[in-house]
Order: sequence, then structure tokens, then C-alpha cells
Amino acid sequence: MCKVIITQSNYIPWKGYFDAINQVDVVVLYDEAQYTKRDWRNRNIIKTPQGTQWLTIPVKVKGNFFQKIQEVEISEKDWAKKHWKTLEYNYKKAKYFEQIASLLEEFYQNTQHLLLSEINIELIRLVCKILSIQTPIYFSKDFPIYQNGKNERLIDICKQLNATEYYTGASAKNYLDENLFQENGIEVRYLDYSGYPKYAQLYGDFIHEVSIVDLLFNEGYNAPNFMKSFSAKRNLEPAF
Repeated sequence: MCKVIITQSNYIPWKGYFDAINQVDVVVLYDEAQYTKRDWRNRNIIKTPQGTQWLTIPVKVKGNFFQKIQEVEISEKDWAKKHWKTLEYNYKKAKYFEQIASLLEEFYQNTQHLLLSEINIELIRLVCKILSIQTPIYFSKDFPIYQNGKNERLIDICKQLNATEYYTGASAKNYLDENLFQENGIEVRYLDYSGYPKYAQLYGDFIHEVSIVDLLFNEGYNAPNFMKSFSAKRNLEPAF
């Protein structure tokens, strides 16, 4: 049995993204997909004393032309230092800020990446390391194309990985051909993002739909206790 998820890279995604990674045997980042504006590819939400705030990486967008996520370039070279200052200002009072800051700050102060996809991938790998998630991550561009079509391409990658189960979000029901997957010996499993426990979050009413950094700064290495794919009350030591 081999469980696979194929998804786009996002900027410091929320806890559900990493829960999904932890539930499967293989992750494939499909950054050959079209870049979409005002989406999660280059931005995410954090909490501040004034409410939620978008943290957005400035990028160069080619008008209405088709542009792959993996082709999108950064438009401001000092974006990372600005983001770190914002994170530090808003989370410095969080219980585990110092613990997690020691792991994230180096990236934000020193990254030289010019492509959005490269930034997202490095941060996803870094967060996986903090959470002790060991699921291997591959890239769709490294898989030969044998079939055209959105469903066919996903099935093609799954078959090259000998996948028996394909995991995806509920929104995929709008385009996914489940029968075609089943005809190829692959069961479709929809991820359930409900029922997350609350944690000691800063600033007013609790909000689940924020970047993973919110959970990390507030709970440190106890973060997996608030993620559904991990065993209850599991405390992790640094993977560094």
C-alpha cells in the first residue's frame, strides 16, 4: 500500500497542510501548475494584536499569461528580512518564540532564492524537520509525462510511484474523476480538516486558519499534540 498526495507548494502553510504530509507515504509538489493570484502560493495569515494579517511575498506576475508556479520570480530582494521583522514583532511574546526563532531566523536573514517555489519548498522542508515529519518530498517536473489531461497527469504520477491511495482536499471533488482513478487501481481519499483542538494562541478569539508558524511559536515542539495525524500527547525533541 502506498499513499500519495500531489499538491502545490504554499508559503508557510497552515497546520492542515503538514498534517496531510504526515498522513501519506510520498508527497509530490506539483509546481508545474498555473500560478494563481491572491492565493496561498505566495502568502499566508498570521495573528497580530490588531487581528489577522496577510504576510505576502512580492512576486513578478506576467499579466494574464499562463505562468507555472515554479517560474514565478521574487520582485523585492529584501522581502525576507521584512517578513522576519513582522514575525518577530507579533510573536516575540509567544511562549516558544525563542525556541522556534532559532530555527527560522537564519532562513529569513540569509535566503538568496529568486524563485517563489524554491522559497516555499525550503520552508516546507524546514517545518517538516521541526515537526519530525519524514515523508519524502518529490517534484512533479521530475516525472515523465505519458498522458495529457489534469486527471490523467495525476494518475500517471501515482502509477509511477505505485500508489494505491491518492489523498486530496475536498475542493478537488469539483474536477476529480474518481472513476478514472479507480479504473487505474487507485482509491481517492479526501482529507478531513475538521476537529482540530485549540492551543494557547495569542490575541483574542481562536483562529485555526493561520500559518503553521502561529502554532510553532505558541507551542514549540509540543505542536504535534494539536495536529490530528500525530499520536496524542506526543512531545518531540529537536531534529537538528
